[in-house]
Amino acid sequence: MSEHKAHVRWTLASGEFTKGRYSRAHSWRFDGGLTVPASPSPAVVPAPWCDESAVDPEEAFVASIASCHMLTFLWLASREGLEVTSYEDEAVGTMTKNERRVPWVSRVVLSPKIAWREEPSAEVLARLHHQAHEQCFIANSVKTEIVVQAREV
Repeated sequence: MSEHKAHVRWTLASGEFTKGRYSRAHSWRFDGGLTVPASPSPAVVPAPWCDESAVDPEEAFVASIASCHMLTFLWLASREGLEVTSYEDEAVGTMTKNERRVPWVSRVVLSPKIAWREEPSAEVLARLHHQAHEQCFIANSVKTEIVVQAREV
């Protein structure tokens, strides 16, 4: 169908690699030319071995889920002739340990706040969110529980 690529680059700048004392800061470059500073979460690897200002993989994962849901939702609303004027989400991912005691992002809560030209009924809104979840490429690619808790505008 299609391929989606990311170039991930890390170089040892200084430190003691074999003792775990080195920066994990790296970069992600995408096909459009955008380069994003990346690093592990400070909750996983403390400073100075991380870059707290960079995007960490867990944040990117949560953003990917939220972005995919939004894009699918907007497309579905447009197909129904419903005009969305703004969409904002404060998505939160929660890490827990699995049965092997390995941390993973087990749950992502999406909290979309949507403004409409003419607001649809609660039933239509619920149906659109359900369809967006069912059709989102990322949601269909992960085992993480994804919950949608729409917020009032």
